[in-house]
Amino acid sequence: MLWTIIVTLVGGVIIGSLGKFFAPGHRDNIPFWLVVVCGIVGMLVGSVLYYALFGVANNVKGNPDYGWDNTTKGIDWWRHVWQIVVAALAVMAASFVTGRDRRA
Repeated sequence: MLWTIIVTLVGGVIIGSLGKFFAPGHRDNIPFWLVVVCGIVGMLVGSVLYYALFGVANNVKGNPDYGWDNTTKGIDWWRHVWQIVVAALAVMAASFVTGRDRRA
């Protein structure tokens, strides 16, 4: 349980920071804790969307160790791309909701 929390927080920092980096223009002026939340949202929603569209790789179909959070035997690079895109959208939405998407 502790490792799940640690991995989620570290992943949220990484994916959220990349999402903030790729958010266009001035739409990324949000506090760091909100970046981490957007990263966690990006990790979860991006993984579920990727699994819903593509499923698991053919070489692991039917294996109970593979599912929405693990779709291949190696590193799921395309799933991570989906996570970053969702995190960037979440960063833009968070900046709009908090009113921080305007130029100062």
